[in-house]
Amino acid sequence: MTALKGAELKTTQISEERILSQDIFEGGRQSAPRNGTGTWIEPSREIPVYHRCEVLVVGGGPAGTAAAAAAAREGVDVCVLERYNHLGGLSTGGLVIWIDRMSDWDGRPTIRGFAEEMLDRLPRDAVAGPPRTEWGSRDPARASYWALRTSAHHGIVTWAPTIDPEWLKLESQQMLLERRVRLVYHSWVSVPIVQDGRVTGVVFESKEGRQAIFADVVIDATGDGDLFSRAGARSDTDIEPDDIHHCMNTAFLFGGVDMERFLEFRGGQPEQFADFMRLGRERCGLFERAYVSWRNDVALFMGPRQSGYSGLNVDDLSTVDIRSHEAMRNILAFYREHAPGFEGAFLMLSGPQIGVRHTRRLAGVSRVTRAQWPTAMVHADEIGVTPSVNPKWPNISVPLGSLIPESLDGLLAPGRHVACDRNSHGFLREIPQCWLTGQGAGVAAAVAVKSRVQPRAVDVADVQRRLLAQGVMLRGA
Repeated sequence: MTALKGAELKTTQISEERILSQDIFEGGRQSAPRNGTGTWIEPSREIPVYHRCEVLVVGGGPAGTAAAAAAAREGVDVCVLERYNHLGGLSTGGLVIWIDRMSDWDGRPTIRGFAEEMLDRLPRDAVAGPPRTEWGSRDPARASYWALRTSAHHGIVTWAPTIDPEWLKLESQQMLLERRVRLVYHSWVSVPIVQDGRVTGVVFESKEGRQAIFADVVIDATGDGDLFSRAGARSDTDIEPDDIHHCMNTAFLFGGVDMERFLEFRGGQPEQFADFMRLGRERCGLFERAYVSWRNDVALFMGPRQSGYSGLNVDDLSTVDIRSHEAMRNILAFYREHAPGFEGAFLMLSGPQIGVRHTRRLAGVSRVTRAQWPTAMVHADEIGVTPSVNPKWPNISVPLGSLIPESLDGLLAPGRHVACDRNSHGFLREIPQCWLTGQGAGVAAAVAVKSRVQPRAVDVADVQRRLLAQGVMLRGA
């Protein structure tokens, strides 16, 4: 086992703004320099139009899937372009199978609608988490038990389950097919089609070559803001250095483990566990603790989290993937030798999608900010409510304006690139919040199509009525 060097360790601490203590490995670019020079002038050509629809969703991750489902439920014609062979994005292909908090600190379900509908479709053995009766519990014993299973924070049990990613892929696809959504896998959007300041479609690449799709409303659910950025919309890129939202990694699973034994070691022998973590960092360099999954014999590793790389740079993406796979091998050897319950562990799966947390954030008509957290303000154009990061603060209102570019028309941008400040991005990038903003975008797109107006001109009250009918929690409607 060879330790991966060149990574300085920094550990984020639990605070009023963070619910977990997590390691960050600060590295630098290590790929070979490029030797390309000059330019190539691409000859102009006519390309075929593949499809025309009312709502085009680019990206089938959590936000894109929710957007497509919500828009189709309102009766409009929807098409989804997705570069992989499945839906769910980081919640499936990225193995982010710990679905963060969907209940508030009093145990009330807050992120509802699509989130509840999707999780209710999964088999019971594909979801692991606290029963409804324990949400909001402050009992020290129950909070301690669920804290080791990523479902209790600040001494309070929350609804934050872990799920089977294959079932989530299957049920996400089935929901969209039931609603007659056109799914186009293995297709990567290259450029937006912009006419008179309005996005009217996209050009995409596939095994068939270069083709176009036109739509009345386009939803950028790429997660990186690829469409709105290439269409000329402004974005923010500043980061919060004391958070992990700017880190990247490839998640992975080990099979053949006994997580209950490991959790007994971690929770029952804290000094020995601290020694275990210290030795692992020394031996492996890049190192990570094991998290629970949806079953006892599968362990989840959501790191090592690496900073200093850009999710918009192909060399950086390649480097992080290479280093993550090397770390996976080293971590397996160390856990087999030193971790109770991991003696027979084996490499089960590495995420086919790299875990990028942050690249761009939309400069929107409005946004969620850190100053909003301590207040109980309700945006007039609220499309959803997210739990706060600390029990001392109320739930946080998310506005429709955070999905709408300042001036670019024809486009909505839900997901982890939603308009917010760098602090608020720490939770708005999570899977449930992507479901929330995706559902808001899908309903707003449908209303825009039916009303024949731009997304910025929709009747907010109509959008809110439809969101309530789809089971979304709103306070301002």
